[in-house]
Amino acid sequence: MKSLVITAPGRTEMLDVEPPPAAEGDIVVRMKACGICGSDVFYTQIGGIPPRQGATPLGHEPAGEVVRVGPAVTGVSEGDHVVLNPMAAADGIIGSGGAQGGLSELVVVKDAVAGVHFRVIPAEIPWEVAALNEPMAVAFHGVNRSGAGKGTRAVVFGAGPVGLGAAIGLKSKGAEHVVVVDIVPNRLEKALLVGADAVINSAAEDVAERLKALHGSEPGFQHGPSRPLTDVAIDAAGASAVITTALRSLRRGGVLSVVGVHKKPVELDFQEMLVNEPDIRLSMGYPTEIFEVTDSIIADWALYQHIISDRVPFAEAAGAVDLAATPGATDKVVVVF
Repeated sequence: MKSLVITAPGRTEMLDVEPPPAAEGDIVVRMKACGICGSDVFYTQIGGIPPRQGATPLGHEPAGEVVRVGPAVTGVSEGDHVVLNPMAAADGIIGSGGAQGGLSELVVVKDAVAGVHFRVIPAEIPWEVAALNEPMAVAFHGVNRSGAGKGTRAVVFGAGPVGLGAAIGLKSKGAEHVVVVDIVPNRLEKALLVGADAVINSAAEDVAERLKALHGSEPGFQHGPSRPLTDVAIDAAGASAVITTALRSLRRGGVLSVVGVHKKPVELDFQEMLVNEPDIRLSMGYPTEIFEVTDSIIADWALYQHIISDRVPFAEAAGAVDLAATPGATDKVVVVF
């Protein structure tokens, strides 16, 4: 079968490889779509992930069709459409240092258990939308970490794929009003398409002042400047300036959930923070959300399709990684088979 593999730092190749053998407890899935993530770009740049450095199969956002079901497997049939949990694979994380990658024609799910390793989805969901399941689980974990629920007034910083997924997640949890902040106009347009109640272009507007108008305000500590009554801020941008703005955009005791990856240390002003007592929570991966988000995708897949910016055929998968690595060139790239 064909498989996209990192063969050297900065280099991927489409190789002919033998598919893993399938046992009676396994299912074989023919890949139909797989998203490209920023971590795929990072893995390529550094030449792979130990212990597979120099020979790392790529792709950890897989969706596909079941083409073989071992006799010991229940809850799935040949022909079913499925999304996979790459973290649960018995032979290592799919596409992130494990023996297999989702940017391959076939993936064998070993010792497959429904609801743990895979989830069957309706056939009408487009494959490229199904491939959003894994990154949207990351977004939903950030929402869950924030504690957002019915009546929450929230702001999401960053209208990339995870930020847009967080906006959908907040609304699905019953948030009363969700604002999305970015500096790219077409990203803000997408935020409205996926259900945000309002957007703010932070290059043109003062975020805190606009949030006061949208969410109301409360007096500042000891006659200090007033603050928005925003309950939750989600950082899906990973920029230090966002942290400063977000902390100034929350009500006293509000929650900042950090999903974005910060590549440099962030400076915090504890003196300023002290009087407002913000709760900062870090969010990593998706401990429980990988199939929780599937319900949301099943219910609202038409919203999620707006997140996808580029659909690239599998034969050009190496170019899809290069496209995702080009700053400003795209938002969400999905390889389709």
